[in-house]
Amino acid sequence: MTDTATNNRETLGFQAEVKQLLQLMIHSLYSNREIFLRELISNAADACDKLRFEALHNASLFENDSALNIRIGYDTAARTLTISDNGIGMSRDEVINNLGTIAKSGTREFFSRLSGDQQKDANLIGQFGVGFYSSFIVADRVTVTTRRAGEKADQGVHWESEGGGEFAIEMVEKAARGTTITLHLREGQDDLLDGTKIRSMIRKYSDHIVQPILMKKEEWVDQKLQVQDEEETVNQAFALWARPKNEITEEQYKEFYKHVGHDFQDPLAWAHARVEGYQEYTQLLYIPGRAPFDMWERDAKHGVKLYVRRVFIMDDATQLMPRYMRFVRGVVDSSNLPLNVSREILQESKDIEAIRTGCTKKVLGLLEDMSKNDKEKYTKFWGEFGRVLKEGIGEDSAHRERVAGLLRLASTHADTPEETVSLADYISRMKEGQDKIYYITAESFNAAKNSPHLEVFRKKGIEVLLLTERIDEWVVTNLQEFQGKQLASVAKGGLDLGKLEDEAEKQAQEKDAGEFKELTDKIKASLTGRVKEVRVTHRLTESPACLVADDNDMNANLARLLKAAGQKIPVSQPILEINPKHPVVLRIKVEEKKFDDWASVLFDQALLAEGGKLDDPASFVKRVNQLMLEMSGS
Repeated sequence: MTDTATNNRETLGFQAEVKQLLQLMIHSLYSNREIFLRELISNAADACDKLRFEALHNASLFENDSALNIRIGYDTAARTLTISDNGIGMSRDEVINNLGTIAKSGTREFFSRLSGDQQKDANLIGQFGVGFYSSFIVADRVTVTTRRAGEKADQGVHWESEGGGEFAIEMVEKAARGTTITLHLREGQDDLLDGTKIRSMIRKYSDHIVQPILMKKEEWVDQKLQVQDEEETVNQAFALWARPKNEITEEQYKEFYKHVGHDFQDPLAWAHARVEGYQEYTQLLYIPGRAPFDMWERDAKHGVKLYVRRVFIMDDATQLMPRYMRFVRGVVDSSNLPLNVSREILQESKDIEAIRTGCTKKVLGLLEDMSKNDKEKYTKFWGEFGRVLKEGIGEDSAHRERVAGLLRLASTHADTPEETVSLADYISRMKEGQDKIYYITAESFNAAKNSPHLEVFRKKGIEVLLLTERIDEWVVTNLQEFQGKQLASVAKGGLDLGKLEDEAEKQAQEKDAGEFKELTDKIKASLTGRVKEVRVTHRLTESPACLVADDNDMNANLARLLKAAGQKIPVSQPILEINPKHPVVLRIKVEEKKFDDWASVLFDQALLAEGGKLDDPASFVKRVNQLMLEMSGS
């Protein structure tokens, strides 16, 4: 990786993904170039927070300077803009890891989604998180000088790059801890060398930062701008979440989200409340407008920031929210927890359990309000986070009914998978005498909608939920009922429509079962080892046969999913149901010569219709061809 070395200066190559990100960012994000300052100030604030936390256990890290702050300066002659902090700083290895590589899970998958369309890629880059590299939107050279708190003055590190394929790094003397970033501005960026402009950007994007952001005072004397040695605080430097809600503007809430959520799009909604009583804490929780690129990465960390009496404790405090709400961003500030709280203590703390329950209820309430009063916004939320929320059905038994009320599912009531219904909507449309919520699981919307199992439901106008995501099998396994109505699979067990069938239909079924008893026994004998049972059904109106799972057996869709995942599944045989009115079944009833072939084709067709795979496709084709030839008289 090392190209050259003079004294202790080394020139190193960027990670390939960094080079790609830099090239894309400079062009795709230029229209939103001001975000670079927000990103760098946000990083500086995080560095100060981390120092304050580490100093709880080692006060010497403050090095006799506990007044944490961020300083912004500019030099019109040199055309530079400088952002400094006296936070935790970085060691040499940390500089290389933080500024030379992207250590995020899912990075390769993220880059594969970039299309070359600047507008679309800008959204993706923002979703990925731009951070330090946003410097190169406005600068053609960036230098960083840093020293980690607690290390000697000669352990400072100087980093420099022009945003190409490499960067230089060397050890230097640095008396003060912390980090200084100097941007050598590109041509055409002269407006960033103006104190009024910089102050305006800070107040717009970073007013919520807890640490004071300092700039030297400026004043006009005799129409000349004079810079004084005295500094002033540009931002409010007060924890936004600790301020009364009526003092916070909508724009301030949105900008704080972009800081805490590392996003540059507005959130969908937020909830801000102070909880008092046995547990006292403030919560400011946001629902993002889109899913982060690493939502499904197992190693990715998702959670809210934890503060104790406004002292930062940790990022991604996953213990404060259930995993199925990992999309939530924000801050929880406790008045009761000890300052030296650790992740291990969080896992066992009853106080944390109470905060977690409170936060969960707050988010559920926020989503319920959105679903009732802003359906368009909730539809957007569901498209981004619906699959994640579904996990709560199995994970959160205490709030299962509320989570179930937030589900939005495809059904036969709509023509496309995008048109979804709630379980409450479904119940409101139930037929008179209907006491079950019917559903089917399948690999795709079309496979579910066109399943033979729906034929009698379609005939009677009974709505059926069409569940086609993998997580849906988990949902129906854990959700037995909703608002007193039992959920029932249309592809499992015997068909019992209860009061939805009249006496004449029930008598006809009993009659057909008797008349076709000999045929069903004969087919079962022919298909020995392939079926558990063969019986007459009235769930079919167009198809000759279908396969159903027994009440206590795994359904075919779940079995396929588990098998594809490499898991062992219990051996079970399906039940073959035949339609006594179908011409093919009536033909088989009188068939003698090729009965076994007919029975096998009937089974294989039913297997294909439910999305299954044939063990021997060639034999199936051969049988069908032979039967077609015989029927044609050839």
